[in-house]
Amino acid sequence: MAKFVFGMNVSLDGYVEHDKFAPDPTLFRHWIERVDSLTGSVYGRVMYEIMQYWDEDKAGWGPEEHDFAAAWRRQPKWVVSRTLKSAGLNATLVSDKVEAAMRDLKANHDGEIDVSGTVLAQSLTDLGLIDKYRLDCHPVVLGQGKPFLAGPQPSLQLTASERLGEGAFRLSYVPA
Repeated sequence: MAKFVFGMNVSLDGYVEHDKFAPDPTLFRHWIERVDSLTGSVYGRVMYEIMQYWDEDKAGWGPEEHDFAAAWRRQPKWVVSRTLKSAGLNATLVSDKVEAAMRDLKANHDGEIDVSGTVLAQSLTDLGLIDKYRLDCHPVVLGQGKPFLAGPQPSLQLTASERLGEGAFRLSYVPA
C-alpha cells in the first residue's frame, strides 16, 4: 500500500509561496533525488499548473534543472481538478469520485506518493488519507501568503528533523 506524503517548501512562518524563495543547490539536488524516487505525485490544479513549467526544456537551464525536469516528466502524476479538461505528460485527470480514486491509488501502489497543493492536501487530511507531512523550512519570514495547512491543523507527532542544504531544515510528522 502506498503512503501519501504532503510535503512542500515553507517559510518559517508557515507559508508556501513558491516564488518567494528557492532552494539552494544542495536542496535542489535533494529534490531531484526525491522526485526520482517517488511512486508518483498527486496534484491539485493550481500546483499542477505551476509544475507544468518543467514539461519543456528552457533556454539557460543548467544540468540540475534538466535532471529535475527529466525526473518530473518520468513520474506518474494524478491531477485532481473539476475545471481542467485534460492533463499533460504522464498525467491522469481525476475530476470526480476523488475519495474513491485516492483510496484506490493508495491500495494499488507501493512506495510514496507525493501530495502537492494545500487545498488538495487539506481535503485528503480531512479524509484521513495523508500518512506523513514534510515541511522543508527555509530561513525566510513572509508575513502573509498561502499557509501550508489550508484548514484546521490535524494532531501531529514529530518523527524526524534534519538539516537540508545551507539553511533549510525538514520537519517530518505523522498523524497522532
